[in-house]
Formats: sequence, C-alpha cells, structure tokens
Amino acid sequence: MNQPLAPASAGQQQRALWLSTFAFTVCFAVWMIFSIIGIQISEQLGLTDTQFGLLIATPVLTGSVSRVFLGIWSDQFGGRKVMVLVMLCGAVATWMLTYAHTYPQFLFAALCVGIAGGNFSVGVAYVSRFFPASRQGTALGIFGAGNIGSAVTKLLAPLVMVAAGWTMVAKVWAVALAVTAVLFFLFSKEDPSLEQRRRDGVKPVPFSEQMAPLRNLQVWRFSLYYFFVFGGFVALALWLPHYLVGAYGMDVGTAGMLAACYSIPASLFRVVGGWMSDRMGARRVMYWTFSVSAICTFLLAYPDTEYVVKGIHGPIHFHLAIGVVMFTVLVFVLGFFMSLGKAAVYKHIPVYYPRHVGAVGGVVGMIGGLGGFILPIVFGALNDVLGIWSSCFMLLFVVVSAALAWMHFAIRRMERRHFPQIDRETDLPEAIDAAAAERARGT
Repeated sequence: MNQPLAPASAGQQQRALWLSTFAFTVCFAVWMIFSIIGIQISEQLGLTDTQFGLLIATPVLTGSVSRVFLGIWSDQFGGRKVMVLVMLCGAVATWMLTYAHTYPQFLFAALCVGIAGGNFSVGVAYVSRFFPASRQGTALGIFGAGNIGSAVTKLLAPLVMVAAGWTMVAKVWAVALAVTAVLFFLFSKEDPSLEQRRRDGVKPVPFSEQMAPLRNLQVWRFSLYYFFVFGGFVALALWLPHYLVGAYGMDVGTAGMLAACYSIPASLFRVVGGWMSDRMGARRVMYWTFSVSAICTFLLAYPDTEYVVKGIHGPIHFHLAIGVVMFTVLVFVLGFFMSLGKAAVYKHIPVYYPRHVGAVGGVVGMIGGLGGFILPIVFGALNDVLGIWSSCFMLLFVVVSAALAWMHFAIRRMERRHFPQIDRETDLPEAIDAAAAERARGT
C-alpha cells in the first residue's frame, strides 16, 4: 500500500525555491544575451531591422518549444536532473557562439543558446512539488522573478562588450551558467513526489496521459494570456535597447540602463503577483493586468506627430510625442502589471491541473515563449514596412485587447453556466417590477 506523501520541510522548501530561482536568473540572463550583443553583431554584419529581429528572437524559439518536452521530462524523471542538463547544454552552446562569423552561423548558434530558456518549465514543475496549493502562487512568483536575469544582461553586458567585445560577454555568461549548474547539482535534492514514486515503485505517467489536458480549450486560453504577459515581456526586453537607440538616439549603454527600467519591475514584482493571486484571486489580478496594459500600450503606440490646424489668424502647429521620461514611466507601469499577470497565469495551472503541471505549464510556457520569438520579428517587419517606431506597441495593444475580451467572455459564459439566473436579472428596477407584475397576472 502506498504511504501518503510527506510534506517537504520548511528548509527543503526554501532550498529548492532559492536554488531554482538563482538558476533561472542565470539561465534567463543567457537567454537574453542577444538583446545586447545582437546590436554589435547587427552593425558588424549590416543587418536590416527584420534580420535583427529574427536574430534576437531565435533563442526564444528553442527555449519555447523545448519547454513542453522539458516540463514533461521533469514530471517523469525529476526536475533536478533535467535542470542541470539544461544548464550544461546552454553553457556549451553559449561558448560555441564565439566561433560564429556569418549570419546563418549566428542564427544556428542562437538556436542552440535558446535551450537555456527551457529552464522555466522545469523549475515550475520542480518548485511546485515542494509547496502546498495555498502557497504555490507565492512560491512560483518568487521563482518567476528570475526574469530579472534580463536586467542583469542589460546592465552588465554593455560594460563587458564595450571593454572587451561581444565574444567576451558570451564567454563570461557561459562560464557563469556552467558554475551554476554545478552548484545546483551539489546543493539541491529531488522533489518529494519523485522520491515517493521511487519508494512505491510507481512508473512515470505516460506521455499520452501527460498530454491529455491539452484537449481543453481553457489551456489555450491561458496560453494566450501568457503570450502577452510573458511573450510580450520577452519581446520588449529584446527589442527596447534597439528601440531606444533608434527612436531616441541613445548609445547602447544608456539604452540598456533604461530598458532595465522595464525589465526589473517586469521581473521582481512577479513575487507580488504571486502573493496577490494567493490572497485576492488570480482572476482579479488578470483583469487588472490586461486593463492597465491596454491603456499603457495605447499611449505608447501613439507616434511622434505634427498637426497643423487652419486657425482664424493662420496655421496653428501642434507637436505630440512621448518624451524619454514619460516613455520610461509608461514602460515601468507596463512591466509592473505584466509581472503580476505572469504570476497569476501560473497560479491557475497547479490548481486546475495538479497532476499535469509539467505538461500544461510547458505548453503555456511554450506559447508564451513563442510570443517572444514571433513578436520581435514582427516588430522588425513593421518597422521596415510602416517606418514607425511605435508600431510595436500598436501590435501589443491588439494582442492585449484580444486577451482581455476572450477572458471576459469566457468568465461570463462560465458564470451563466453555474448561475443561470444571471440571464434573468437586470439592473433596471422598472424591468424587475414589470416582470414580477407579469408573473403575478399569470398566476
């Protein structure tokens, strides 16, 4: 007879959480490396904006697609082993990047470096096993704050690149990832559910069963949410240094620092999002996220515009544009609410799919990551076609509006299914009184 699964001790929970968070931070720093070194590579090769967008987005493709399989393997074989393997592969790929010279070689190298981004679904499956459902939102919010690795790259990589070139950035980041893999292997331990399965001789859940929840439309709705809150975050984290250099004429160091004003809140406040999701409900947090994000992206989408009005005494000229200060404030607010949304999305998964966290989390993470791959390419194409820098925020406004509409109508449909009387109720007292009188006459 199987023994009940003993809860992990507080010490085990904290060790798993903070080791995983540190590992994810380093992995994310490597995953975002092209946001900085890509600028110098682009100048070196003379790339168009579309080519640049493809280059910086290519690592995101590998990291996104691999999340599905890595999440499932984490459920089957344990997150500890899979996480170490991911980091070692990412370290080797990042070091080998320094041998690339042509654009196709850089694309292939970027494809290999992207494996580091698959660490996320591994960490979600691993960390969630140590915590009860009532604390998983906070725990996964802390783990997800490893997105701060994007800001680490934006702040430190320009300094290394200016001093020793982009190849030194790749070498330093590769060594850091390899050292992190060794430390994680030495100080971490297997999750409680894997140890329980080993004691009971239970085989891993088959792949087909792991993938069964993907038939639910709800999983794909969660994926659209994550396409914006995480995919949009990754896309902007990659694109903003280039955007600031082109739209405001900044040098790469200053652009990296200001882009960090977006990456830092979009990472650290994920902890707050997890806590709020535990206390107030993930649905409410998602409404706040999408509503405020729609406002921010709408304002950021407004292009630098000159107006001429034919006045009584002659032409009147107006100039409307978002300055650097207002731009920084808006992207800070956008990053803050995106971070809340990232935590809220992953609060749903262990609650709705407790036995398929790796598979569902992997798919949601994959779709979100694909947003980080697709959006920068489209940003570059929009720049080349429309010639408007703010076109990237126009696209993000469309995406967040679609996500908000789908979420709202899905929730309303669910409420009608569980509470059919909603369709018969109205806020108009006259209509209520008339309906009551009609029923009275009928009796």
